[in-house]
Amino acid sequence: MAMAFKMATTGMWVTEECKKSFMEMKWKKVHRFIVFKIDEGSRLVTVDKVGGPGEGYDELAASLPDDDCRYAVFDFDFVTVDNCRKSKIFFIAWSPTASRIRAKMLYATSKDGLRRVLEGIHYEVQATDPTEMGFDVIKDRAK
Repeated sequence: MAMAFKMATTGMWVTEECKKSFMEMKWKKVHRFIVFKIDEGSRLVTVDKVGGPGEGYDELAASLPDDDCRYAVFDFDFVTVDNCRKSKIFFIAWSPTASRIRAKMLYATSKDGLRRVLEGIHYEVQATDPTEMGFDVIKDRAK
């Protein structure tokens, strides 16, 4: 069985694949984003979707379901006013209003445990609809 990291407060486990994919995104830049989901049956946080380096924020937003919660990390590259190339990693807690109450509670209580496993996140965005996590929100936070 693959190695997993236990999140003590919720009894959830984060799979090794989650951490490995995040490190590949952070250091090797082979992913632009990663979407994570909780499998309630096995109590595991797993990788749901990985966006390649050519994919952008629109593809990330399109990969989030309208009726279920997810976590996502997005590697935002930008150029500062001083003409310096920078990269910031955003953690997105997606909890749409149409999702089940149980799912919202599960994702809310498991969020900090996943963030501890994914070291190197710069900013966090919590969203219940697409306007709360629009690309303009990401750009404004990265300044």
